Amino acid sequence: MTTWVEERQLLWAVIQELLGAGLISGSSGNASMRLPVDGLPDHVLITPLGTPYREMGPADLVVIDMEGGPVEGDAAPSSETALHLAIYIARGQHVTSVVHTHSLNATVAAVTGMEIPAVVDEMVVKVGGSVRVAEYGFPSSEELAQRACQALGDNNAVLLRNHGLVGVGRNPWEAHEVCQLVERAAQIFVLASYLGKPNLLPPEVVETEQELFRMRQRSSFLGAPPS
Repeated sequence: MTTWVEERQLLWAVIQELLGAGLISGSSGNASMRLPVDGLPDHVLITPLGTPYREMGPADLVVIDMEGGPVEGDAAPSSETALHLAIYIARGQHVTSVVHTHSLNATVAAVTGMEIPAVVDEMVVKVGGSVRVAEYGFPSSEELAQRACQALGDNNAVLLRNHGLVGVGRNPWEAHEVCQLVERAAQIFVLASYLGKPNLLPPEVVETEQELFRMRQRSSFLGAPPS
């Protein structure tokens, strides 16, 4: 019997939004959310390996434990399971969803090894500031997972060198919003670079907005799309 029906529907709805926005395509990228279980270690609901998103339904999502072991579902979990689990362990209960995309402009930044600076206010308030670039790690490897966690720090997004973007949040909708925001900021930064040197936000503004970001981080978990 399929369980966690509401959670499956939630993550599947976010995946469809990511697909519609062009942040993921085919079966590239992946998404997950934590499933707290009273008295037991957390479980994780994650996209299956190699299943095209247009063919995927809520029941196709896979439940694993925090060591990557199978709990529910016949398919293998995402090839980037180690990345998701490492972030959950590093960030604790403050992060309950991870989304990994291969969106165009963010991946352009990742390929050039150039962090996306704080060029718009939302970058600081909702992401924490500039989006750093993690050193290269082979896809699906523990090395990639650890380097991503190191570069992510306490922020909500990190670029994977020559690979793509990872966004995190207090729920799947927030992780989706982070990925969408970073892709937009990356596009602004790339286009502005063609016209000249982009103007960054003043340091005093960044400092003030980072305090707003930390306040958001301390706030309670939200189960619906963040405002």
